[in-house]
Amino acid sequence: MRSKVVMTIVFVLSLTLLATGKDSNVLMLATTTSADSTGLLDALAVELKKDKGIDLRWTAVGTGKALQLARDCNADVVLVHDPDSEAKFMAEGYGINRSELMYNDFIIIGPKNDPAGIKGKNAAQAFKLIATKKVFFASRADKSGTHMLELKLWKQAGLSVPEKEQWYIETGQGMLQTIAIAEEKSGYTLTDRATYIKYEHNMKNNPSLVILSEKDKAYFNQYSAIEVNPDRCPNVNNKKAREFIKWMASPKIQKFIGDYKINGKKLFVPNAK
Repeated sequence: MRSKVVMTIVFVLSLTLLATGKDSNVLMLATTTSADSTGLLDALAVELKKDKGIDLRWTAVGTGKALQLARDCNADVVLVHDPDSEAKFMAEGYGINRSELMYNDFIIIGPKNDPAGIKGKNAAQAFKLIATKKVFFASRADKSGTHMLELKLWKQAGLSVPEKEQWYIETGQGMLQTIAIAEEKSGYTLTDRATYIKYEHNMKNNPSLVILSEKDKAYFNQYSAIEVNPDRCPNVNNKKAREFIKWMASPKIQKFIGDYKINGKKLFVPNAK
């Protein structure tokens, strides 16, 4: 069933690109669930239409799927957060002109009673304790930027990915859905801070899962935009893609990103160069 859904999304995107074309004012963005679920893209789309007359449309999936949509010429530009996957995408010739735009950080959240005892621990210590105590851990398992970092963190902790363990749950879902599964199981998960703030807001500031591990340099989370190479995908709207990235990096929109908050909490820190 999931493959049919993905095929349908790709088919619809293909028709949309054919209908818009490289000279259109419509810009197709493949991006991450965190940029979408937090409401940031909705807010940016209004400003982009107002400033540039560009109609921003997007598909929000994990970074791996977003880059695959771009490889399949079903996006004009991507906004993603996994530098290693981005480097491969660029090296393969599918992407050009990568631009860093903003960042936040990752955190590990879990039950308030913290059964694995990870509170205040760094990433490696937290993952070791979760594995030792065999407490439920929800993994996105979707090749998203969050999932790819999680795989690295298991390795950095000196552990194999516990994919065959009963306490390790592979959700194949977006971040908010994965948090919901971790909550249901009274377990842990790795999430970006912005999505957690959105979850916290949804829970009326009384979340069942709380931040337990944070502020490790391994948790740094860079978001970057990449133009899809028109030499690989002749029908992409490269002119508008480039204009969009330049606009995102402008002082006005960098300030807009930095000022965007939920419950008074900043979600992203602008860092365009």
